[in-house]
Amino acid sequence: MKFGLFQTPFSPPERSPREVFNWAVSQAVAAEEAGLSEFWVGQHFTLAWEAIPSPELVLAAAARETERIVLAPGAHIPPYAHPASLASQTAWMSNILEGRYILGVATGVNPVDGQLHGFADMKRNLEMTVESLDIMEKIWSGEPFDYKGKYWCSSFPAQDDTLPPLRYSRPYGGQMTIAIGGASPNSTSIEVGGRRGLIPLSFGANPALVKNHWDTYSAAAREAGRTDGYDRTIHHVTMDVFVADTDAEAERIAIEGPIAKAWRGHLIPNEQRRAARAGTPPVWSLDDDMRDIVRKHMIVGSPETVIEKLSAFVEASNGWGTTLIFGHDFSDDPAPWNYSMELLAKEVGPKVGLDVE
Repeated sequence: MKFGLFQTPFSPPERSPREVFNWAVSQAVAAEEAGLSEFWVGQHFTLAWEAIPSPELVLAAAARETERIVLAPGAHIPPYAHPASLASQTAWMSNILEGRYILGVATGVNPVDGQLHGFADMKRNLEMTVESLDIMEKIWSGEPFDYKGKYWCSSFPAQDDTLPPLRYSRPYGGQMTIAIGGASPNSTSIEVGGRRGLIPLSFGANPALVKNHWDTYSAAAREAGRTDGYDRTIHHVTMDVFVADTDAEAERIAIEGPIAKAWRGHLIPNEQRRAARAGTPPVWSLDDDMRDIVRKHMIVGSPETVIEKLSAFVEASNGWGTTLIFGHDFSDDPAPWNYSMELLAKEVGPKVGLDVE
């Protein structure tokens, strides 16, 4: 199994923008040194705990500090930007990184981000995301086009003597690698990924959801006539994972440190608000014992315990290829967190895998 770091970030609101930025860039370097394969940076516009509105700025800084690790925004929200701007910026980044780049996209889940961009609701976001991808692919082709859609218009002229030299608009190698995120069962975003050949990225993972997302993805791929060229190893799954030398030490750090702080201060209250909007019971409560949450909803322990838990997860879900661990703000003492990433890459990854069907 491959591991990557998903730097959401879960940084406490008291951190300054410079502190959030510095920690994120340093984590790209630490993840590469630990042996992780990918480094993702979230995009959020209004959340105090997830305070990076421009992941490309972090990735640009990390591009000069790293050599091997794949860098990825996770994820751009296409409805909140013109497709031409997004296509141009991300194609340039893929060329700067000489291909070690994945473009992550998602439809957006935070209603306040939507309000900030003038959206009374998010009902159009999926349709806008699909149209945006259509336009971006036309731009990346480098061929002339004239597109008038439901939400956007865009065109690119043929080069001739009446125009100045036009900039190369294609991604590195001529094709953009794209991932699309989904969080709900039977996700329509994951379905779009299957139809278009994008990497499926599952948020809020449990075995049933991971299996459902792959079934949704593969069914859409077959319906679109895509029968070859993909397997479960492309599937990316996010989760909280922390490793230390012993189970007791791993649990202690998770319960007493930044991971529990982020859950109490952000993740649990956010889940309660989501449940209230949906009219459903919340998955977690602030009255829950954090030790129970760590044991039931995270993968925490010694390398042996984490191997056992991940292997059981793989068996129950039929497996996936890359685990993206949620990053937490250990900037006051990075050593335990960086050591956890090293143990994941060197001790856990080689011993956890799946049989590709």
